[in-house]
Amino acid sequence: MTYAEFLVMIRRISRSVNLESKRIERDHGISIPQLLTLHYLHQQPDFRASHKQIKDFLQLNASTVTGIISRLIRKGFVAKLPKSTDRRVSSITITQEGAKLLDKMPDLDNRHISEKLDNQTSEEQQDLEAAFHRIISFLNQPPPSGTE
Repeated sequence: MTYAEFLVMIRRISRSVNLESKRIERDHGISIPQLLTLHYLHQQPDFRASHKQIKDFLQLNASTVTGIISRLIRKGFVAKLPKSTDRRVSSITITQEGAKLLDKMPDLDNRHISEKLDNQTSEEQQDLEAAFHRIISFLNQPPPSGTE
């Protein structure tokens, strides 16, 4: 595989994700990271998590997650609750409006992809996951010194 072929494949994946993101934003008014945050909170005990837990789940930097949470708060989909033991620390919780939005979005599970994943054996799913991890690792490797 050449460098150009590799870039074309990555671009095809990126384009598919961008198109899905635009569809979700157009149809429901939230971004994929916002949606993932709502799903994550909805699955947590007491429907709440810390900023750090959300950051670790999304694998984004703290300032990006702060922006995601701020936009969800403005839209009324999440709220910040001060911790009873330390009021300087707060947890993020999904609101009733956020839960209603998730209930209205059955198509976000992307049945097409879910069905394909469900039809894969456990070994095939692990192979796919390993391939993604390998690509991510490959892309995150710094260039050899002296080539910049």
